[in-house]
Amino acid sequence: MTDTLLPNGVKDSGGDSNYFTKGCNPFAQTGRSKLQNQRASLNQQIIKQMRMRAGAENLLRATSNNKVKEMVLLELSYVNSNLQLLMGELEGLNSSVEVYQNTQETANIPLIALGLKETKEVDFSTLFKDFILEHYSEDGNSYEDEIADLMDLRQACRTPSRNEAGVDLLAKYFSHLPLMEGRFFSPNRQTGIFFTWYDSFTGVPVCQQNLSLEKASILFNMAALYSQIGTRSDRQTVVGLEKATSSFQKAAGLLNHLKETFTHTPSYDMSPAMLSMLIRMMLAQAQECLFEKTALPGIRNQFYSLMKMAQEAAKVAEIYDQVHQSMIQTPIKDNVPFFWSTMSQVKTNHYRSMAHYFVASALLDHQLDSSDDEDQQEKTLSQVYDRLPEGDSPLDILKSKDERERIGKAHIRRAILGHEEALRIYALCHHLNKLDALQDILKASHQRSLNKYSEHENEEEFTDYTEAPDIISKTEHKAEMEFPATTKGPLSVFSAKQRWTAPQTIQLHPEDRDLGFTLKGETPVQVVSLDPLCPAAAKGLKEGDYIVAVGDTDCKWMGVSEVMRLLKDVNEEGIDIQVVSMMDSNPPMPTKSATFCGNLPKTYSMICLAYDDDNKNPKSRKVTKKSSFISWGLKNKLKSASTLSLPTADHSGALPWNKPCPTFPSSYNDSALY
Repeated sequence: MTDTLLPNGVKDSGGDSNYFTKGCNPFAQTGRSKLQNQRASLNQQIIKQMRMRAGAENLLRATSNNKVKEMVLLELSYVNSNLQLLMGELEGLNSSVEVYQNTQETANIPLIALGLKETKEVDFSTLFKDFILEHYSEDGNSYEDEIADLMDLRQACRTPSRNEAGVDLLAKYFSHLPLMEGRFFSPNRQTGIFFTWYDSFTGVPVCQQNLSLEKASILFNMAALYSQIGTRSDRQTVVGLEKATSSFQKAAGLLNHLKETFTHTPSYDMSPAMLSMLIRMMLAQAQECLFEKTALPGIRNQFYSLMKMAQEAAKVAEIYDQVHQSMIQTPIKDNVPFFWSTMSQVKTNHYRSMAHYFVASALLDHQLDSSDDEDQQEKTLSQVYDRLPEGDSPLDILKSKDERERIGKAHIRRAILGHEEALRIYALCHHLNKLDALQDILKASHQRSLNKYSEHENEEEFTDYTEAPDIISKTEHKAEMEFPATTKGPLSVFSAKQRWTAPQTIQLHPEDRDLGFTLKGETPVQVVSLDPLCPAAAKGLKEGDYIVAVGDTDCKWMGVSEVMRLLKDVNEEGIDIQVVSMMDSNPPMPTKSATFCGNLPKTYSMICLAYDDDNKNPKSRKVTKKSSFISWGLKNKLKSASTLSLPTADHSGALPWNKPCPTFPSSYNDSALY
């Protein structure tokens, strides 16, 4: 399923030379687009049913009329029934893994990808412009284009392309969130902007007025996008397997970063327990890709090679077993798709059976002769088992043909039983039954084990009930989380956390080329060592004031040397400067936000149910894209700056994972914001 994309560098209609990044075309009729559209539709139906249920429950508590109570209870049963059906449809979407697989993929077991979280469109325009006027004493209309670009960037993040460009798009928006938070989200007041995101497993909407939910959801979608890139990779080539492995490891790293940074998540799909399970699943799929990469050139029919592959397969089975155990724990099992837990169980049995098949082949097809290194084979066999059948030693098994055959046939019997169990579990899930490639692989593996057993079956022998020992898992290439580069977020004097006076005009008249004060700081410069008897002090200049303009030149982002260059040529007529002073901040008020908590049937915050911005006209804002918001904060010093220009270390416009980028600022702690 290839993604139909709008070009990632479409020129705007105004003829400007700048480029603006777009997401996927939301109307493209690809499998993944159809899936996301169905998810969005289901989310809207779920919230509608939840509003109806909340109203019915309120009426039930308020009325004392028995007849009304009977009617309300009947309505509640109908609504709950509809909700169960909608939840079942949502689970079906999360089970549609075939959409995310490589189109040429027929010889590999399908992998699971995470679906993107859905969100509502947000209008920043009016509230941001009002805040700019009130807090920074500037005309908000002069930033209309930049605010429109910000809104367009967020809109593009709702439909990212399924490749590195899509991840970069999300990363760019994520890097702007802490900057936007510093400029517009004051701890002393609410902005009135509601960020609504839907739980990817339950469809439950979560609404907050701070940016914590926005940051966490973007991180989750970046991990989901990496999981989709991993499942889409061509696993018939080394390059494709390496890409898939790296993608799943990056997804695990992002989910782990999300788990550690946002410790009190309001959405169930981002709860610590759910994230821990998802991290295990991503690492399990990465380990599976590493195993496939080892087996891709072919497995040599040699004793050491077979034993090595047996332990590698046992490692994959062990990790998938851990994933399955975490999926069946309460409360995860109530919301994880049955398809996921069944798939992990199938893979556990499949790879464990493969491990037993490899050990059986090593023992049955190879005999110890004089040319073999007896000590090395003994050491290898002893490392495969944690225990041996009573009375046996590794050397006894290797030297005795009968013992090798007895233990080898025990392993092949366990392989056959394991493959049969995998096929039985496969038949229990109707979503799995749609995956013909998986059924073919399971049946072929089962038949291969049956053929191996028949080759060494002797009808004259008595039935041997020896149980094959467990195989110790071991790998030379362990899947580990990949962490993206982190950099410290840019700090600035001008932010929503500080309160400022309106710009005050001071006229400077130097005496003997002495202004009566000195300057310090980087950007903006600050007045220090002020002579209280100088003319500037008499005009109202105070120690600690910040100079924001000299004459007609905006100097909020100028250093000391640049400001001094403007001041040194002042003539006898003097020059006007503008300064602002920091005011005492009020004690921060507690952040009020609507959250999702715990048990599904009654977990919708009333603010989520009451708030509906669907009736707003999304076209009421200006959408002129004269200058991309990506460049907001990257302005050249020669260009007129403002309090909204944000410094950053990224001058390339791209945020690759292998380069330092402001994607994960470490200068703030989001855990306290929940």
